[in-house]
Amino acid sequence: MTRQLSFSPGEFYHLYNRGTEKRNIFQSTQDRQRFLTLLYLCNSLTPVNLKEQGSTLEKAVRINPTHPLLEIGAYCLMPNHIHLLVRATEENGISRFMQKLMTAYTMYFNKKYERSGALFQGKFKATHVMSDRYLKYLIAYIHLNPVKIIDPEWKENGIRDQEKAEAFLEQYRYSSFLDYWKNESRPEQKILIKTSLPEYFENGLDFKKEVAEWLTYGTE
Repeated sequence: MTRQLSFSPGEFYHLYNRGTEKRNIFQSTQDRQRFLTLLYLCNSLTPVNLKEQGSTLEKAVRINPTHPLLEIGAYCLMPNHIHLLVRATEENGISRFMQKLMTAYTMYFNKKYERSGALFQGKFKATHVMSDRYLKYLIAYIHLNPVKIIDPEWKENGIRDQEKAEAFLEQYRYSSFLDYWKNESRPEQKILIKTSLPEYFENGLDFKKEVAEWLTYGTE
């Protein structure tokens, strides 16, 4: 679903997009860090100016964004695609945010790797989260995505080594898993508006336990 979907303030949406021809959109740690920086800076009416705002997330979070366009509740960066769980707060806020984000990252990527043209596979996709049950499922689904890196067919065939999968999630730094589990004081915390999500989990350990339980469910 793309443009037929109307984004309504107060509602949750799962946003996702992948590289054109399923190509990797992140080829280095620097690429991932730049995307995280843009996640923070693009969530504002203010135009992105990395020279003034800081080209790293550590520098960027020193500036509070003016008039955020939406609330980011969860995210995950995969080698060739991204997932975002957001809550709409402004009319056209989601569309404006995604346009800024996709354009800024594509410009960075094309300049760095001396290429031209589209980086992402068309317009971003979006699904309206229409139930509390689906919202809770998406929180787990998004944060479990990195397991595909070490066990690509775990959803179809079942998890082969749950202990290994959980250990991998605990060290994967390009999703919001660590921010809910450990509540670390890392700059990535500033990307999120945790209060936008319902209080499903009593604490970080409860969050980790409930997310990990989905590893045993097999196919979606």
